[in-house]
This record gives sequence, C-alpha cells and structure tokens, in this order.
Amino acid sequence: MERTPVLYWLLKYVILGPLLKLIFRPQVEGLRNVPATGPVILASNHLSFSDSIFTPLITARKVTFVAKAEYFTGKGIKGWLTKMFFVGTGTIPVDRSGGQAARAALDTQLQVLRAGGVAGIYPEGTRSPDGRLYRGKTGVARLALESGAVVVPVAMLNADKIQPPGKLIPKIDRVKVRFGPPLDFSRYAGLAGDRFVERAVTDEIMYELMELSGREYVDIYAQKLKEPVPAPLAA
Repeated sequence: MERTPVLYWLLKYVILGPLLKLIFRPQVEGLRNVPATGPVILASNHLSFSDSIFTPLITARKVTFVAKAEYFTGKGIKGWLTKMFFVGTGTIPVDRSGGQAARAALDTQLQVLRAGGVAGIYPEGTRSPDGRLYRGKTGVARLALESGAVVVPVAMLNADKIQPPGKLIPKIDRVKVRFGPPLDFSRYAGLAGDRFVERAVTDEIMYELMELSGREYVDIYAQKLKEPVPAPLAA
C-alpha cells in the first residue's frame, strides 16, 4: 500500500491542482493507458522543470519522482518554498554528488515500484537543451527488469514552449501530454544487468517516445552537450 503525504493531496486537489488546471487546461491523450493498479514506470521526455508538475497533476495515481538533494536545502524564502513543494508532492531527494548517485536513485524508485506504486523517470537523465530527444540511459531498463513493472511512455509535447529552461515564470498556454500504450518487458525477466538487453529495452522505450512526441531523435547523451568545452592547450 502506497503511503502518500497529506500535503500531496492538498496541493493536487485543493491548493494548486485546480488552479493549474484552470490556467493551463491540460489536453491529454491516452491517459487510460496508465494501469489503475500495480507497479508502473512513467518514462517521459524532459523538456522543462514543469514536466514534474504536469505529469502528477493529470495522473489519478500518485507519481513519485526523485530530485537532486540541492532542491531540498535551498536558503531563504525561495529555498523553503521549493523544499515544501517537493516534500508535498512526494518527491524523494537523492544525493547526486557521489559515484553511487545513479544507483541510489534507482534503488529509491525500486522501493516505490515494489510497493505497487508509480515511478516517474526521465530516461535522458537531464532536460533536453534544445527540445530534441536524446539517447536514453539504461537505468530505466534496469528499473523495469528488476521490478517487473510495465513502462508507459509519456510525451510532453509543448512544455518547453510554456516554460523554457532558465525561465521562472511560465507562459500561459494549453499544456499537451500524450500517454502511449504500456510496454511489457517480462520476456527479459531475469536479465537485469545484461548491458545488451538493457540497451535494447532502453532503445525501444526511446523509440516509442520519439513516435509519441514527434521530436527529432539524436543518438548521443544530452549531458554531453551541456558539458563545458575544454579550453585549447597553449602552444
């Protein structure tokens, strides 16, 4: 049985949810593809900070994301409000500074799935720098194979237009989200840890996201584009 903070339901159905639905009027396709019970992974492309707001808002079941621990340790009023938002929405902090950060995030999501819950994950690992869809990291595959959960691909269609990266105040527009049919990877049961299988599963998920979103696919990791270019060596 999932344990859900009371603040989550207050934010979703009383405080923020009704207001956000009124302002952004979500246009949702395929929501019936999210199973009503059992463990589910919502695997989404990542265009904007607001992705983590709209997905839980329009999904009847509680969706648990993980977020970097820095979101929970900010100073001042802004830091406190950010922390309260993430705590209230059931987001779990993960320390991403160490070498085991990725495994810690997966273990946290695995607990959610083994309790029969819904885990939200961005296979690209970071927000797209230009709206295109980038190569998925295999953590989503390992999560699916270790938990036995189905994977529902979720295409955020215009979140980057509503709240582009770096913009605090979103543009008022109708948010559009599309849910694809569940992907069942039970045929690979017992093969978690096999890097070839995990890559095949991840690529299948990314293909579905490409088809759902209509976004151009780029077969490199998005993080590579965000890394600073080293200065040339002096002659």
